[in-house]
Amino acid sequence: MANLTECKHVSKNDHESYNSASNQLSNPVGGPAKFIFSRLSVLMLLEFIVFGSWFATLGLVLFTYNQAGIIGMAYTLCAIAAIVSPLVMGAIGDRLLSSEKLLGLLHLLGAIVQCYLPTLVSDGNSYYILCAIFIYMFLFQPTLGLVNSISLVQLHEKSSQFPYLRTFATLGWVVAGMGVGALGLSASHQIFYVTAASSLLLALYAFTLPVTKPKAQAESKMTISDMLGGQSFQLFKEKSFSVLMICALLTSISLGFYNTFSSTFIGALGIKNVAGMLSIGQISEIIFIISVPFVISKIGMKNSLLIGIMMWGIRFVLFIMASNGYGYWTALLGVALHGICNDYFIIISAMYIYKIAPVELNAQAQSWLIIMISGFGAAFGSSISGYLYSKYVVGNSLESWAYLWVLPIVIAVITSVVWIINFRESE
Repeated sequence: MANLTECKHVSKNDHESYNSASNQLSNPVGGPAKFIFSRLSVLMLLEFIVFGSWFATLGLVLFTYNQAGIIGMAYTLCAIAAIVSPLVMGAIGDRLLSSEKLLGLLHLLGAIVQCYLPTLVSDGNSYYILCAIFIYMFLFQPTLGLVNSISLVQLHEKSSQFPYLRTFATLGWVVAGMGVGALGLSASHQIFYVTAASSLLLALYAFTLPVTKPKAQAESKMTISDMLGGQSFQLFKEKSFSVLMICALLTSISLGFYNTFSSTFIGALGIKNVAGMLSIGQISEIIFIISVPFVISKIGMKNSLLIGIMMWGIRFVLFIMASNGYGYWTALLGVALHGICNDYFIIISAMYIYKIAPVELNAQAQSWLIIMISGFGAAFGSSISGYLYSKYVVGNSLESWAYLWVLPIVIAVITSVVWIINFRESE
């Protein structure tokens, strides 16, 4: 197996030939696909409409139908699916099937699974509900990396526009949440039909996208190791990639803390419109996404990523201040930092991975980011925060919340030190 350095030398020429071939596939006259940014914007929007239409209120739906006991397990299975599935599907996308066709196929199968969920929830069979959720997330989780990979490849040398493209992901999540709420389905199993319809629409749309041809298709036969994503482990020979994955894991543990208990904490502060306050974080994402290309051009990717890491610590300092009576404004500011916490780490990480990964491993490389964030990080973050909450947070005592938020601050400090000392931006 060639090492990553050799692959990178080869991939520079591969990028040129691949770009030319992809352009020809996308447009018979050899030019770039017309309106590609607009088409990718629709792709990003639909992807997160699918995700946001059910995932945010899954716990509420299960609680409503007397399945509260499996809420924790349901989210844990989502994290396990994010660990198991992306590399396998990424390998298929890199070697066997064009990425847009794989994306369409996964969403088509996912729509079928979602159609069964309302019946399973109504029947109250916990085992089958959990099985269906796991199967669906096994199909869905790889699509997050595939959408990033397709977008970056199709943008070619205009990959710096990727942050602007990601604004449509946030918009999709907002549209899904507002749509489900307006229909009065937040606590209803009917949300799964909404997701199924959205997923079917995205599947059909994906099949119309310009071809993102698997680069390694004709180079060698696919082995069982390749099917399990074995080739992608060579990425860890590149120190910058290894450090990035370690820091992504640590940072996403803090994300797990935030996703699991931010709404509960804001409610404990006495704020009535919890959903409205959390939406400020989504709005801030759009603002900070727009600033990403400018900031990268001024201070580089390493320092931009460092900002994202450090802001997670600052966010939880503000939460501790709120729990100690410094005013609601500190919690509001902590929520508003969601944009810079997410955009300056997750999005810039995806851009950096595209920059350093060999073309033939692009989808699998993006999958590793999903594995660390939505898989291991989410699992560790939710389980650790759940333990600390049950052990230290006492009834109506706001001060006790400080015990929960201290650990993410420590993690942010450690991650920042690891990043500063060990990360060297590859050319």
